[in-house]
Amino acid sequence: MLTGFARAFRTPDLRKKLLFTLAIIVVYRVGTHVPIPGVDYKSVQTCIDVAKGNQGLFGLVNMFSGGALLQITIFALGIMPYITASIILQLLTVVIPRLEALKKEGQAGTAKITQYTRYLTVALAILQGTGLVATARSGALFTGCPVATSIVPDQSIFMTITMVITMTAGTCMVMWLGELITDRGIGNGMSILMFISIAATFPSALWAIKTQGSLADGWIEFGTVILVGLVMVGLVVFVEQAQRRIPVQYAKRMIGRRSYGGTSTYIPLKVNQAGVIPVIFASSLLYIPALIAQFSDSNSGWKTWIQANMVKGDHPVYITLYFLLIVFFAFFYVAISFNPEEVADNMKKYGGFIPGIRAGRPTAEYLSYVLNRITWPGSLYLGLIALVPTMALVGFGANQNFPFGGTSILIIVGVGLETVKQIESQLQQRNYEGFLR
Repeated sequence: MLTGFARAFRTPDLRKKLLFTLAIIVVYRVGTHVPIPGVDYKSVQTCIDVAKGNQGLFGLVNMFSGGALLQITIFALGIMPYITASIILQLLTVVIPRLEALKKEGQAGTAKITQYTRYLTVALAILQGTGLVATARSGALFTGCPVATSIVPDQSIFMTITMVITMTAGTCMVMWLGELITDRGIGNGMSILMFISIAATFPSALWAIKTQGSLADGWIEFGTVILVGLVMVGLVVFVEQAQRRIPVQYAKRMIGRRSYGGTSTYIPLKVNQAGVIPVIFASSLLYIPALIAQFSDSNSGWKTWIQANMVKGDHPVYITLYFLLIVFFAFFYVAISFNPEEVADNMKKYGGFIPGIRAGRPTAEYLSYVLNRITWPGSLYLGLIALVPTMALVGFGANQNFPFGGTSILIIVGVGLETVKQIESQLQQRNYEGFLR
């Protein structure tokens, strides 16, 4: 892999793309440390030091923003509004016929859906920015911090609107930076920015494990976590690359004096067909009851039960619900993202068939059967990977956003694999071997 990167830097146009991507990453990281107007930066830093990694409900979103959320910077919302908007549009495509028709129109329809995604991103950024400002003003952003209520000294309407507009503009700029990387850089821009945001939290999380350790001044725990991380990366790479290949044969057709078809190919069905989406869905759904209980003023029994069972990540009720939700959303997302009937109809239209399976409905039933069987190990794998932070919480005293597990490791490995594949494909186009060596 290092040889591939060296070859990429020796290629002039690839070197320009890589340097452009690195420049955008630097701009993005600088923006995550620029505070928005109306925020007392010293109070924010005091509360962050008091929290010491235990961010509670906002830990996941803070990880996706590269630590910018809790610092209340211009990029505090990060890439999360765009991710949420993309997921919502993808789910609505199955429900709304107009969006489904746009999806089938090719590049023009995709451009229209992208435009809708941008509009929805702005709306979600305004909503989330308003919620973040309200949370910071009430002091609920840092529970247990003595100066939490003085984070926003000026609580006038004008300053609140200014803060929301600044964070919304920051989200639009992040979206623009991601699209610049996609057009003129290497890889998918949004995925690269998400990768950078998560990777930026790794050093502090690992060093916190070392400082909290007791064996050999914490180096034993630190080394153990590094070894566990390497094993986790290897496991995730193995499963993410695993796929079930369904052989497809295309019949030979004679059109005029030419014969078409007669080729053999396959349909790759990944073991983890749903990717990281089920983990994000399950995490978001479990945050809702705890968020409602946090902002509720009543002392009823349901609030006490939620605070006792649904807030702590190492509670058996939380672990069980988290695992079951991941398995459920894995099947749910695969069901809406892969349509066996549509694949079978397309194969039949172009003269393709699976050997031993009749075209049409039997092919759709066979694809659905195979997909359900491989989704089971994929969903169980996702659930076990997502529970690694909980085991680290118990074993090493780490916080719930343990670096080598759950959403972070899946995104890091997935984006890394895709980026490396794109670099390799572009290298093959520019440095191919000739017929004569």
